[in-house]
Amino acid sequence: MTSAHTRETSIPSASPSEFTIDAATTALLVIDMQRDFLLPGGFGESLGNDVGLLRTVIEPLAGLIAVAREAGIPVIHTREGHLPDLSDCPPAKLRRGNPSQRIGDPGAFGRILVRGEYGHDIVDELAPLEGEAVIDKPGKGAFYATELSEILTRAGTTTLLVTGVTTEVCVHTTVREANDRGYECLVVTDCVGSYFPEFQRVGLEMISAQGGIFGWTAPSEDVVAALVALVPTSASR
Repeated sequence: MTSAHTRETSIPSASPSEFTIDAATTALLVIDMQRDFLLPGGFGESLGNDVGLLRTVIEPLAGLIAVAREAGIPVIHTREGHLPDLSDCPPAKLRRGNPSQRIGDPGAFGRILVRGEYGHDIVDELAPLEGEAVIDKPGKGAFYATELSEILTRAGTTTLLVTGVTTEVCVHTTVREANDRGYECLVVTDCVGSYFPEFQRVGLEMISAQGGIFGWTAPSEDVVAALVALVPTSASR
């Protein structure tokens, strides 16, 4: 159902139950769709991962972002990475990964996960528009040591449509953080991705288990259909 006055819509097929979206209080969060994680030859692949599993997210996510913009829903992007001197990267994190290619080391696309490097930035297909918030985060969660909470509070945001990579790490951490802060979250199932198919399946099931312990899930097809109802008539296709 959509109201012309409240610009509210819903996703009846969401799991575990119908999910309501109010355009005035909703934001689309796009987590870490960075070249270091998604491009062949990058950091993700250097760890032995199949980046093709993450790249399947790009096309449906591009479509979702386009509709969200038309509907007037803010799009917020995040990038995981560190200051050039690595002063914001704890030693425990710095030791992770392939010993020959760790955070800060030279990689195929510049220093790995260092802010300002080519690999740290978002893939071209999902590039932020001028004016869209881009959150640089040093941790897995998008709230830790960032301005995300302040941005959402200023905008009056209470609902997050969550997308990005990886499902079981940065997406899960962010959804759990958001849940603790009182946000209603819907994770878009084909707009999040993992290097491990089993982690993808179980990670999504964990979110909506027990009546939505962390949030809701729904495929992009259903989310897009709901958001189209929010697009002003003059902008609708």
